[in-house]
Amino acid sequence: MADIKAGVNQLFLRDEELRAGMELLFYAYREFTAEPDEILAKLGFGRAHHRVIYFVGRHPKSTVSDLLAILRITKQSLSRVLGELVRQGYILQVTGVRDRRQRLLELTEKGVELERLLSETQRQRIARAYRMAGAEAVEGFRKVMLGMLDEEDRAKFAPAVPVRLSAAKR
Repeated sequence: MADIKAGVNQLFLRDEELRAGMELLFYAYREFTAEPDEILAKLGFGRAHHRVIYFVGRHPKSTVSDLLAILRITKQSLSRVLGELVRQGYILQVTGVRDRRQRLLELTEKGVELERLLSETQRQRIARAYRMAGAEAVEGFRKVMLGMLDEEDRAKFAPAVPVRLSAAKR
């Protein structure tokens, strides 16, 4: 007897379902970025500025190289955006202690406030969607998003492996 369940479960892989998923992703991203885009436009900034502010806030003391690896943009593009944010007082560049060639990046108070303002509506939007979907769907969403990442980036989101007590005592 054929496994009906296996056949039904594969319906989401049809071209129309895949295209619907792509379309939903486009619409969701449009809504996700709409409010921050308005705030950024008033400041003369764009989405690249938002990404830099967000990731410097999430990873304080990261280097320019770290940021380049996360954002996957050219050094020239990052330099332009980062320069504006530094000049306008949103980001501070500190010389590295161990390597004086390094520039460690951190948000100033002004930068922390801008990051909070830009992210607040996005956090609310995600929280609302998570509440509507429920825990099982949230886990499914996480799996889907992780599945879209390349191996290197996926590894950044792997759950921490708990240290076993017996291994810790050795």
